[in-house]
Amino acid sequence: MDVSQYLEIFIDETNEHLQNLSDCIMTLEKEPDNSDTINEVFRAAHSLKGMAGTMGFKRMQRLTHDMEDVFQEVRSDKIKVNSQMIDILFECLDALDKYLECVRETSEEGTDDNEAIIKELNDYISAAEGGAPAKKEEKEPKEEPKKEPPVQAGEKKFLDIELSANEKEAFQNAKEAGKHIYGFTVMIHPDCLLKAARAFLVFKAVEDFGEIILYRPSSQDIEDEKFELDFSFFLASADTLDKIIPTAKAVSEIDMIAADEVNAEDFLGKKEEPAPSVEEAALPAAMPAQLESAKKAQPAAVKKAGASKPVTSRTVRVDIEKLDALMNQVSELIIAKNSLVSISTTEGGNFENQTFHEQIEYLERITTNLHESVMKVRMVPIESVVNKFPRMIRDLSRKLNKSMELYMSGEDTELDRTVVDQIGDPLQHLLRNSADHGLESEEVRVQRGKPAKGAIYLNAFQEGNNVIIEVSDDGNGIDTEKVKSKAIERGIITPEQAETMSQKEIVNMLFMPSFSMAKKITDISGRGVGLDVVRSNIETLGGDVEVASTLGVGSKFTVRLPLTLAIIQALMVEIRKEKYAIALGSIQNIEDIPVEDIRFVEAKEVIHLRGLVIPIIRMDKILDIEPLEKEPQSLTVVIVKKGEKYAGLVVDSLIGQQEIVIKSLGKFIRNNKIISGATILGDGEVALILDANALI
Repeated sequence: MDVSQYLEIFIDETNEHLQNLSDCIMTLEKEPDNSDTINEVFRAAHSLKGMAGTMGFKRMQRLTHDMEDVFQEVRSDKIKVNSQMIDILFECLDALDKYLECVRETSEEGTDDNEAIIKELNDYISAAEGGAPAKKEEKEPKEEPKKEPPVQAGEKKFLDIELSANEKEAFQNAKEAGKHIYGFTVMIHPDCLLKAARAFLVFKAVEDFGEIILYRPSSQDIEDEKFELDFSFFLASADTLDKIIPTAKAVSEIDMIAADEVNAEDFLGKKEEPAPSVEEAALPAAMPAQLESAKKAQPAAVKKAGASKPVTSRTVRVDIEKLDALMNQVSELIIAKNSLVSISTTEGGNFENQTFHEQIEYLERITTNLHESVMKVRMVPIESVVNKFPRMIRDLSRKLNKSMELYMSGEDTELDRTVVDQIGDPLQHLLRNSADHGLESEEVRVQRGKPAKGAIYLNAFQEGNNVIIEVSDDGNGIDTEKVKSKAIERGIITPEQAETMSQKEIVNMLFMPSFSMAKKITDISGRGVGLDVVRSNIETLGGDVEVASTLGVGSKFTVRLPLTLAIIQALMVEIRKEKYAIALGSIQNIEDIPVEDIRFVEAKEVIHLRGLVIPIIRMDKILDIEPLEKEPQSLTVVIVKKGEKYAGLVVDSLIGQQEIVIKSLGKFIRNNKIISGATILGDGEVALILDANALI
């Protein structure tokens, strides 16, 4: 069966199962007797095994099968969870991660059999049960899963069923066409989570050979999972049964298949009855004693499906490229709307019709709502990124021989999918930085009166049009004197400059390229590719990062990211007849400042505004525009803010607020950081978007 069409679903679902396993194993390390978590690990490993088997990934299937074996023993109270088992299980997860990465890149699982890890698993079981460690040679032949679903055929035992008129007609047509009619009964594994999906895969597999002419229970009931663990169907086919059976067996999580050819006359002679309900449905296919005993042997905990329809899943997986295409269409619609607005307000335009203006306003509301809806669809919780960090901190704790704990909050905070995909690496580096550089050793912490276990905090929350992510620790903080010494030693600053620098300016030097405070290079941090890469990655996303630190108390890195990257509310301004856009989210207020109120601090122009000293930026100088022949008596100043910093951008005039679509300028002029992109205005004119963060 061609399973390539299911590859994307397999990758997504495997990711979810691996994250679930990681979370559960972390929980087990703290609560080794938590039976709910033990059962959840068993179920997740079992599901992974089934998925890998369906896709034909035998190595993944074998490894997850052995993990399942371990937890079967744990569930049976034959062995106990301890730190050695936890370490082995995390090794298994790392191996499965590598398999998945290989599948993502090549659609194949690779050639690594991970024999060493499989041997560790089996040796652990043997040792825990009091036996000798298993020999590697004994494991070599185990290429296939231990048991395949048996297939029973040849016993002509049929249960009494009645056919509807349509079913009788289908039987008659199959008979007249000279086709064989085969009866199948399929038994699904009791731990299967998606029974209807398994049934669908069986139907899809056998339909390559013919037409299904009868379902028991009905196809709708099977789709709604209104059946226990078995279902039956008749297949009309010109092929032989031995060709069809292997494809049905290829579907995972099937315990048994009973199949045999039936005689159409046995059914066509029966009286016509309506199709039975799910409670009354009989099994039409060959039903040997082995299948009956298998039904009886199912665990008592498996309950009969209720008659009420289960709540269907309210989520759907959508390829991000499809959402990008949808966003582009919405962007074009907004540009078209802006164009209509521009035409309707053009001087001399004959658009006095009240209805026309009402329709324009209605169109504006619709496009704004549509944009918000598309943005909500693209928003995903940052949980998908931060969930892997507790495991990373656990591993760092062991590698660095430091006791530490990660405390996370706000994981449900949502960001645009494209931002979430790219924020993982910068956050990971900040956390590693806290673990390696920030937290002191246990001895030092105890001497300072701190708890022996260090604390690292990751906190996310929404603030206006931004999402704030804070990474902090209760460690040593940044020693600014050491940073100054290192900077002087490297010739970055002179001793004289160092004397006049503020603490914030000194700390900001850590973000300079290749500036590392590490005493020795490790695989954790300190390779000279550090905070500068963090900052550039975050700035690429339209965000910024700041750091605050108190020596001996700890440090806090604050990452500020825009909620969306595509469509924003902006203030349109004019500088020498050229139009520019400034994101509304960064604007605090707009002031009319008399020229005589401008003061100078260190030869730089500033204004004093409500207790704040704000530097002003002459945009005509920054943009290399010819200065005015005569300076006006007052200046229009747009006050922008980045974190705790303010600046006043001097512009010629204000046009007004507008919803704009951000268009990339392309790689040729990407190096100009003060321009973050361009937008197309209603009249077709292109306006550049000023990046307030870069200007500050």
